[in-house]
Amino acid sequence: MLNKKLFSTAAAPIYLIVFIGFLFGLILFSVWTITTATQESLVLLEISAPLKRQKIDELRKRQERLARHNLKGIYLTAYSAGNDEKITAIIDLIERTELNAVVIDIKDYAGKVLYDSAVPPVVELGLADNRLGDVKALLNSLHRADIYVIARQTVFQDPILAEKKPDWALKNKNGGQWRDYKGLAWVDPANRAVWDYNLAIAREAIKFGFDEINFDYVRFPSDGDMSVLQYNHSQREKYEVMAEFFDYLDKNLDASPVNLSLDFFGFALEKTGTDDMNIGQRLDDALDKVDGIYPMMYPSHYPDGHLGLSNPAEHPAVVIKNGLELGTPRFAGKKAVLRPWLQAFNLGAIYDAEKIRAQIDMTESYTDAGWFLWNAANRYSEAGLKLVETGDRR
Repeated sequence: MLNKKLFSTAAAPIYLIVFIGFLFGLILFSVWTITTATQESLVLLEISAPLKRQKIDELRKRQERLARHNLKGIYLTAYSAGNDEKITAIIDLIERTELNAVVIDIKDYAGKVLYDSAVPPVVELGLADNRLGDVKALLNSLHRADIYVIARQTVFQDPILAEKKPDWALKNKNGGQWRDYKGLAWVDPANRAVWDYNLAIAREAIKFGFDEINFDYVRFPSDGDMSVLQYNHSQREKYEVMAEFFDYLDKNLDASPVNLSLDFFGFALEKTGTDDMNIGQRLDDALDKVDGIYPMMYPSHYPDGHLGLSNPAEHPAVVIKNGLELGTPRFAGKKAVLRPWLQAFNLGAIYDAEKIRAQIDMTESYTDAGWFLWNAANRYSEAGLKLVETGDRR
């Protein structure tokens, strides 16, 4: 016992020195660890701060685009938008003129989905035809040029989907699918599965970063042998079906970071009451459901004798004035703005700078929300457009 006690007493200073050394080492290690972590945090902060600032800047610019009211744009097919040479020329035209927006097909009149889609029915049924290429890169190029970008999506004229999903198609009373005068099949506007399919495509386009989704062919067929067309909307009127669809879009997409718009026939501005032109389109059903209604006011598309004119295409200002005079008051206090499609193609008359400008000037005397020019071949020039200094487009 004595030897053990002496040994413990003699070893005590050594234990104390070892303990103090260990404690000092622990403190040094802790200081080193904290310093290293701080340095790493500073490095990460230095790296992430610009990224955060960039993200914030992108969000700010997006909000500014979405709030832009006076849109002046042109229509582009997916083929044009996906062609580097063509899109470069379009951006150059926009930067030199009053234009500030483009409408690009993402789903066309044939029903083709024009980008690399991951929507299950599109993949399963082989409905994609990727003509846009890298959509995000395209949008980045356009947004860098401060251009507002709209995705145009056809809805109920969808021959490919009708062929692949015959249960979703409008039927012929004599059997098989009903087709219009062009031989195109339509899907049933009353079919909720068709609604869900188009909603999925719109949501995918929203994720790409489009500023707006523009729905076209939001109606029942307007031409073909209607006597053999079998409808499936029970006792409901066509405009009641379409009103439900507009409400469906509003409820499902209103919270999304985009604007929504609908293409209507130009005559919709002149119709009131229950007159839906037998296609289901009435202004009153859509005015509080979307952000914009785009009536297609091409003078060449009005019948001979309209307003007493033997050829309305020769009198663009008169035709535009009549439609806007009748339709504009109905937008007062409503959610949607009036932003018409104007003619920029030769049909019924040569649409030169004078006729294009006549439409624009008349439109701007009734609405400050802007307008869009339509040319199916995407042949646009400065004709009829105001030139601007770089940076003055708004």
